[in-house]
Parts: sequence; structure tokens; C-alpha cells
Amino acid sequence: MSDHHHKETFVTKYIFSQDHKMISKQFLVTGIFMGIIGGFMSMLFRLQIAWPEKSFSIIEAFLGDHQTDGIMNPDMYLALVTIHGTIMVFFVLTAGLSGTFSNLLIPLQIGARDMASGFLNMVSYWLFFLSSVVMVISLFVEAGPASAGWTIYPPLSALPQAIPGSGTGMTLWLVSMAIFIASSLIGSLNYIVTILNLRTKGMKMTRLPLTMWAFFITAIIGVISFPVLLSAALLLILDRSFGTSFFLSDIFISGEVLHYQGGSPVLFEHLFWFLGHPEVYIILLPALGITSEIISTNARKPIFGYRAMIGSIMAIAFLSTIVWGHHMFISGMNPFLGSVFTFTTVLIAIPSAVKAFNFITTLWKGNLQLNPAMLFSIGLVSTFVTGGLTGLVLGDSALDINVHDTYFVVAHFHLVMGVSALLGMFAGVYHWFPKMYGRMMNKTLGYWHFWLTIITAYGVFFPMHFVGLAGLPRRYYTNTNFPMFDDLVEINVFMTVMAIIGGAAQLIFLANFFISIYRGNKAEQNPWKSNTLEWTTPVEHIHGNWPGAIPEVHRWAYDYSKTDENGEYVHGKDFVLQTTPLLDGEEPS
Repeated sequence: MSDHHHKETFVTKYIFSQDHKMISKQFLVTGIFMGIIGGFMSMLFRLQIAWPEKSFSIIEAFLGDHQTDGIMNPDMYLALVTIHGTIMVFFVLTAGLSGTFSNLLIPLQIGARDMASGFLNMVSYWLFFLSSVVMVISLFVEAGPASAGWTIYPPLSALPQAIPGSGTGMTLWLVSMAIFIASSLIGSLNYIVTILNLRTKGMKMTRLPLTMWAFFITAIIGVISFPVLLSAALLLILDRSFGTSFFLSDIFISGEVLHYQGGSPVLFEHLFWFLGHPEVYIILLPALGITSEIISTNARKPIFGYRAMIGSIMAIAFLSTIVWGHHMFISGMNPFLGSVFTFTTVLIAIPSAVKAFNFITTLWKGNLQLNPAMLFSIGLVSTFVTGGLTGLVLGDSALDINVHDTYFVVAHFHLVMGVSALLGMFAGVYHWFPKMYGRMMNKTLGYWHFWLTIITAYGVFFPMHFVGLAGLPRRYYTNTNFPMFDDLVEINVFMTVMAIIGGAAQLIFLANFFISIYRGNKAEQNPWKSNTLEWTTPVEHIHGNWPGAIPEVHRWAYDYSKTDENGEYVHGKDFVLQTTPLLDGEEPS
């Protein structure tokens, strides 16, 4: 395999590639493009929230008929919120983390030539690309894109005549998501099979880097939960287009009694959130795995509590699939059932706390290398803890009722999921950019990017908790009709200014990323002095990853600063590659 070379054309190498390294780049660049769209939408609706009666030429330029004299229409506000949430959750964070880093790292870190099926890997990307195209096309239909919130609850999403955003735009949303789910399922099955079957000699499951455990468990969650969302989308399509009543009953529109009966919108909520909550960890777990690798590498210390970290990943995965009802406390749920979901929700704080504690103890007294990847990883630990604490409020059925559908909820999940996952994705890009492109990103620009991002992220979402506690409801395009919220106007303006600065800060990353691909300093083979297998491959990408035989593994991935009884490094340096054989008398890891 290693000696096999075949002539590649531009199309086979850069477009219809079956090489996992190229496919990871395709996922990343597509995710970045979708992130630009999703982020720009948030800038538009933040302008509307902060200055609801002020005219903006940028709104007039981009929204066309969906605005009046530079002020966006209410329907378009809800549509922007809907598509922003959809794009960021599925097309940026899922693709940017699982799609990018699972593809890049799984074969490299387990010692495999490629994925179990290169063809299915390619199909997974192109289905993702097609779903992205369909979602973008939905922005340009005449009545506007889907506008039932990213959770697309019926009956708004089930009745094309209900609101303008429930027409063709909603149909395209459902088609896009069905294709996206097919992509995710194919990818997840490929990841699972590859990790189970293609590990190199000596790579026991207990020697896998924590990144591999995170990607592996994430793929399992996806295989379990994504089909449920697919069923919800297909049943919703049947309700919309074929007259069924899975989610509809006793519907009145403009005084007209529609013929639907026997359905239940709460059934849709169950189906949606059975994926919707595990999706939080489908996004978060890869980011946490990436953080484990980067913190250990840059603290020059073994990861603290390796087996406890694996156990916490498994516990989070299990609990995340049985807590979906905490999104439905005000749906008329039986109070006893609510108490069950409260218990399981609060229980998830234990494995989450294990991870946070182990991150902090790995950092403690480490020889910290504060490069951009390390800073973004530490930032993730910060937002994961601060955002997670507010989850204790929302996980309690009695407390949740007071803040449900307020900005408190928006603040919580943006910090604990959105910002944390983005910081993890940025950390991964800075850390593995040399492996992806053979060049280094600019460190100074990376520092600017981090500090502006973390400051503005807290500047937006920390005050938002207090706005939510004051009762400000989410998804309202203006609050000027409610005098009780007049005192919150200045806070909304502050958050919007922070959001715009934070959005502008991402331009630093974009410039650094794309310029470094062509003009960055050339990378050495192992620039971070890391232990894992990917850093044993040549800087220049080759078919099959390693020239000659695949290396054999003799130890775990975290032999940093290993010393003898005299305090001397056992191998003469503060890191030991997994491929390094054990010395006489050295304890195996």
C-alpha cells in the first residue's frame, strides 16, 4: 500500500478525493464558509434588537423586499434567527469539529492508512456539501427562508399557510436536514468501524488519545440519535405535503377549521429533542477531546485521570440521551416525569465536573506553553464551566419555568455549547494546521484573535443572563412595546457592540488561515513536540500516510516529562513518541 502511487488529476485530488486528509480540509473550508453566513446573520438581527426603529443601509442592501426603509420585517427577523441557529449548530460546529477533525485525526492517530471506506467518506462530504447548498438556496425563495425557530415546532412549521417562512423555505430546510443526517450517519459509521478495526499493532483502546475516545463516542451518539430527527423531519414533510396528522390537531386559521385531528405537536418535541440534546454533546465532546490533547501537550504533563476522562465521556454520552425532556418542562409534562428528567439532567454535572477538574489539574504546575491553541483550550475550560453552572438552573423543572424562552436560555447554551465548541474548533485548527497544510499560522494574529474573541464572547453572553432573569423573551424582533424592558435597552446596545467587535475579530482568523496556507512559515515534522502518531508522518502528505510500514505503538499518548528517581528525563527529552520502545526496566503505560 505504501509503495502504491497512482496519477491523480485535479478533480480526483481536490474535488472527488477519497483521502481522509483532503476530505477534512473540505469539511473545514465548507464549515468556515457556512460560519461566515451564520455569523453575518447574527450581526443583522443584533442590529435590529439594539436599535429596533433605526434604519440601516446594510439591512436594506441584503434583505431586499424583506425590509422597509432599512428596518427588517418581523417575519425576516425570525427567519434570520432560525437559519443562524441551524447553520451554526449543524453546518459549522458539527462539520467543523466531527467532520474536520474526525477525518483528519482518526487514521493518523490510530495508525491507519485511511478510513475504513474512502468512498463512503467522500459520499459523506458531498452529501454535507449538498445539504449546505440547499440550505443556502432556501435563503433566496420568494416568501423567505424557514422561520419557525431552529427547533421548527409545529404547527408553524407544519402548515405552509401559517406564516411566510413556512412555505417553500421550510420545505427546503427539511430536505437539507434530511440530506445532512444521511451525511452524518455515513460518516459516523465510518469513524466507528475505523477505530474498532484499523488500529495499528500495540494501539490498544487504553492507549488511544482522548481525541479518539471523544470522536468514537460522539459517532456512537450520532448513530443512535440522528435517525430520530430524520423520522421527525419525514413525518413533518408528510404533514405538510400529504395531508397526514402526526403533529397536527384542532387547527384554526383565520376562523377556518382545518381537517387535521389526532396528532400531537408534543410528539414532535420528543422526537426533535431526542436528537437535539445529544447534539449538544455531538458538538461538545470532540471539542473536549481536542482540548485534552492540546492541554496535555502544552502543559508538558500527562493528562490527569486518563481513565476517569474516558469514563466521563461515556457517562456524558449515556446521560445525554436520557435527558431530552428538560427542554419540555412547560409542555404540560407530568410533574413526576419532570422530576425524573431533573434528576438525570443534574446528574450530568458529575462527569462534566470530572472533565473540568482534570483539565485544571493537568494545567496545575505545568510548564505551560501559551500558544494560541493552548489559550483557546483554556478559554474552552472557562466557558464550559461558567456556561455549565447556569445549566443547573435550567435543569431544575421548578426554576426553569421562570426563565424558559427568555434570553437566560440563549446565554446558557451559547456559552456552554456555541462558544465552547467554537473555541475548541479554533484550538484544533491552530494546533493541527501544520499537519493539514504543512505551514504554521501567525502566532501574533492568533493572540489577537483569542483575546478579542474571549472578551467579546463574555461581553455578549454574560450580561444576557441578567437580561433573561429580568424576563426579556427571546425571538422578539423588538421590545419597544413593553415598557417594563425599557431599562434593558442600553444592555442590548452593549451586547450588540460586543457582538460586532467579536464578529470583526473573526476576520483576523480568516486572514491568518487563508494567507498561512500559502505564505505561512514551513512547518517542521513535530512542531509542538507531541507524542501522538500523526506527528510521525512526513510533512508532505503522501498516499497511505506513512512511507513503508505503519509504526508500532509501545505506550500511551501522554508520556510527557517522564523522569527517573533522579529527576532526569527517562529518554533525554520531555516527550516520548508512542512509537518509542520501552527501555529496560521502564514501566509500560
